[in-house]
Amino acid sequence: MELKNIVQEFICTENYKISPITNGLINSTYLFEDHDKREKYILQKINTSIFKNPKTIIHNHLEINNLLQKSDYHLKMVNPIHSISNQYLIKTENGEAWRMLSFIENSTTFLKVSDKKTAYEAAKTFGYFLNIINSESIVNIKESLPDFINFEKRMVDYNVSLKTASETFLKNSEKEIELVDQLLDLPEKWIDMEKTQLLPKRIIHADPKISNILFDHNNDPLAVIDLDTIMISTILYDFGDMIRSYTNTTDEDDGNSENNFDPEIYEAVKAGFLLNLKENLTNIEIENLDYAAQVVIYIQAVRFLTDYLNGNIYYSTNYPKHNLDRTKNQLILLKGLREYLNRTL
Repeated sequence: MELKNIVQEFICTENYKISPITNGLINSTYLFEDHDKREKYILQKINTSIFKNPKTIIHNHLEINNLLQKSDYHLKMVNPIHSISNQYLIKTENGEAWRMLSFIENSTTFLKVSDKKTAYEAAKTFGYFLNIINSESIVNIKESLPDFINFEKRMVDYNVSLKTASETFLKNSEKEIELVDQLLDLPEKWIDMEKTQLLPKRIIHADPKISNILFDHNNDPLAVIDLDTIMISTILYDFGDMIRSYTNTTDEDDGNSENNFDPEIYEAVKAGFLLNLKENLTNIEIENLDYAAQVVIYIQAVRFLTDYLNGNIYYSTNYPKHNLDRTKNQLILLKGLREYLNRTL
């Protein structure tokens, strides 16, 4: 089905403009401008190789928005737009899945954290969002990405890749394999806490990068966006992934930096994250924030290295050693974080 036919499924108009938005890594995203109604929307083709059941992410989005609407939530929300036939998802004959979302005017996004103030505001916003969506005990969240935060499986996959990788890939990544293997015991505590249910199960965002917050012209947060990865897991993952993505002073595929960790941003993220959440977290969650940051970075390094050893079959790459450079970058970040924590503890 052509793009113009998808448009007609949602909004019956011939007077419109579509522009691609290229900063996303998973879905194909477009800005749709309806000139007749003078309205803007987001039109997306969902990546069904990753989100194998796209109805689930629509369901979760509606559940979260319904919860937010019933609260005193003060941020803006992105709303799913139903089609002319009253469907939130349009499926084509070739298996594509399309949706339309509301557009928030006068907003901007950042791809990287520029300073500790922005880091604090972003972490505070995610903490506020998480606090609100976990304020009710019964919310029907369905599994959108099975085993996404199954760290035991990530390590099993890594060990399998060591046995099946080509000699060339193993040779190229000798140093990275050595560094990863030196810390094989790092995720064991996390895996044990999950198995023994020491970590409370909460609704988490699971992709709390800075670009998933919209800011206004004063750089104040407007909205938390991209709820596709909403899931039930430990809130420690969201904190760890914020540290992983916010404190990195280089691009994620820069493997040449000697030190890419920013300690001031680390402390800003921690303070912002806890501002709205601290009273509702358990002692074990608070006590393991520093640990969680280390494990999430380590597991991401393992995932990049595993994909490299497997022949780059999951993450999109621009050159043969792209995933290896990503691995190096995460290991440098982890080294900086661990050195900082060792000095301050």
